[in-house]
Amino acid sequence: MTRALVVDDSHFMRTVISDILEDGGVEVVATAENGARAVEQVESVEPDVVTMDVEMPEMNGIEAVEEVMNRRPTPVLMVSALTTEDAEASLEAMEKGAVDTFAKPGGTISTELSGHSEELVAAVERVAAADPTAGHDVDMAPATSPEASAEYADNPTLLIGASTGGPNVVESILASLPREADFRVLVVQHMPDQFTSRFADRLDSASAYDISEADDGSRIGGGEGLVAAGDFHMRVSGYSNGRLRVRLNQSERRHSVRPAIDVTFESAAKRVTDPLVGVVLTGMGSDGADGIRAVKEAGGTTLAQDEATSAVFGIPERAIETGCVDEVLAADRLTEGIADSVRRST
Repeated sequence: MTRALVVDDSHFMRTVISDILEDGGVEVVATAENGARAVEQVESVEPDVVTMDVEMPEMNGIEAVEEVMNRRPTPVLMVSALTTEDAEASLEAMEKGAVDTFAKPGGTISTELSGHSEELVAAVERVAAADPTAGHDVDMAPATSPEASAEYADNPTLLIGASTGGPNVVESILASLPREADFRVLVVQHMPDQFTSRFADRLDSASAYDISEADDGSRIGGGEGLVAAGDFHMRVSGYSNGRLRVRLNQSERRHSVRPAIDVTFESAAKRVTDPLVGVVLTGMGSDGADGIRAVKEAGGTTLAQDEATSAVFGIPERAIETGCVDEVLAADRLTEGIADSVRRST
C-alpha cells in the first residue's frame, strides 16, 4: 500500500485530502501544517509520496520541496489552487524537484475536492511510482547552437509530448534548441488547464524561440512554438509555405487525457510535408505511442527519453515497444539528437 504524507496549512484541507486518500486505498502515515514540519516528517516516517501545499507559514511548499530533495529525495505532488500565482509556484516547485501538480478545484480551501477524489488518488499513486531524482540534473544550456556554421533542413517541425516529470525536460530541450534550425515547435504537456499559459511563458523566457499557449486557429512559422492549452486537444489543421495552423477542440478524451499527445502527433503526421521530428518524454501511460508510429510512417524522425532519466518511463517505454523509435536518449542528449536529425551533411 502506498504511504503518503499530507501537507497543508489548513486543518480542513488536511482532513479532506487524508480522507480521500484513505478511502482510495492510500495509507496516510502523517500530516504536517507547514513546510518545516513536512521536512521533519519526511525524514521521520519515510513516506512513499508527499502531497504538498504551496502557500504555508514558516516554510512554503517550494522551499520544502528543495529541502526534501536535499535531505531525503521523495516523490512530491504539489496540490495547489487554480490561480496564476499558485501555477507559477507549482512550476517553480517542479524545477526544485516536485514530480507533478494537482489543481484544487474551488480555491485554496476547496469544498469541491471530494468531487475529484478518483483523480487525486490516481495522481498520488502515479507520483508515488516516480523516481524523484530522475531528470532534475538536466543541463540548462544556453539557447545557442554548438556549431554556428551548421546547416539545417528547410522548414523542420518539432513535436514534443510529455506527462509526469516532463516540464523540466521540455524546458531544457527548448532552452538549448538551436535557433538557427528554425523549427516550428508544438508541445503537448499533460497539465491542468490553468497552468499551461504559465508553462508557455516559462518556456518562452528560457528559449530563443517565441513560445505561447495555443489559441484556436493559431499559426506559427519558423522560430515559433505553441503549447497545447489545458483541457483542449491541439490538432494541426493546415500547413503551407512553412507555416502551421492548429485548431483546438474538446472532443472525447484519449487515454483519459486532454490534450492528448497522439492527437497532435497524428494530425501533424498527416499535414506536415517537410522534415518532422517527434519526441516523447517521461510520463505514465501509453499516450504518444500511436503518435510516434504515425510520425515514423510519415517519414519523420522519432526519439524517446531513456529510462534512467525519466521520472516515469511509461510513455517512452510504450512508444519504444512499437518498434518505431529511431533513438533512445538521456534527457541531456535529446536536443543534440533533435538538431542532428535535421542537420545537413557537409
